[in-house]
Amino acid sequence: MSPSPLITRTVPALRRAVDNLRKRKATVALVPTMGALHDGHVSLVRLAKRRGSRVVVSIFVNPTQFAPSEDFGAYPRTWTADIAKLAAEGVDIVWHPGVEAMYPEGFATRIVPEGPALAGLEDRFRPHFFGGVATVVGKLFTQCRPDVAIFGEKDFQQLRVVTQLARDLDLGVKVIGSRTVRERDGLAMSSRNVYLSPEERQTATVLYRAMKDSAGRIRAGEAIRPAMARGAETIAAAGFALDYFEVRNAKTLAPVTSRNDGPLRILVAARLGTTRLIDNVAV
Repeated sequence: MSPSPLITRTVPALRRAVDNLRKRKATVALVPTMGALHDGHVSLVRLAKRRGSRVVVSIFVNPTQFAPSEDFGAYPRTWTADIAKLAAEGVDIVWHPGVEAMYPEGFATRIVPEGPALAGLEDRFRPHFFGGVATVVGKLFTQCRPDVAIFGEKDFQQLRVVTQLARDLDLGVKVIGSRTVRERDGLAMSSRNVYLSPEERQTATVLYRAMKDSAGRIRAGEAIRPAMARGAETIAAAGFALDYFEVRNAKTLAPVTSRNDGPLRILVAARLGTTRLIDNVAV
């Protein structure tokens, strides 16, 4: 049985633990999470182990990225199972601060990102979100001082935002994206999938199929507008309330008009019942 990771809950304890790794000439890879770990998270940890000699996983459900109407209180928390998964993967340190450690009394400084954070995708529907993400990720990077940090491509706009953050603020962290891990039927793994009813779970696969169909049409030479319109119709017909279904430049998230406008990415966000799902595929 693998030994349990060292669990730290205060910044001084975390820094002592990371300093001990550094004394042994370790390269440190960070995997930021909000817990409720699934096989997608495990894949991030495994990539971290390939990119660093020691791995830190943070588990912190960040209140500042949830709007009052969103699911902060109900967000799944599975601490015992999470630690068992991380122990099985040989994680070295778990950084598990409370809200009071991350945002102590008098906390008054926030990061307000622009660029990819204002692409008109997630930010159009969750204007609070990327400010909360940028602030907490900035803190995680300065607290853990990793050499590399691993983020999943499922949250593609977030990946672009944190990559820009690390570069713009000279944080000395290389941000690495990891491919989306999917169920056998194509649904992207997500902690929020547990909210889906059995019927909704079957319907949810339509998102991936519609993206793949539109991507294939664009690659085959069909114009972007009709290819995307067909996919949007498929998603709406399945019972989703569509927030966006768009193709963007994969590097900048800028809108595109043809398949010649750089590498392309299709991004989608839609609600099925009370559950909001996001996903993306390369064209």
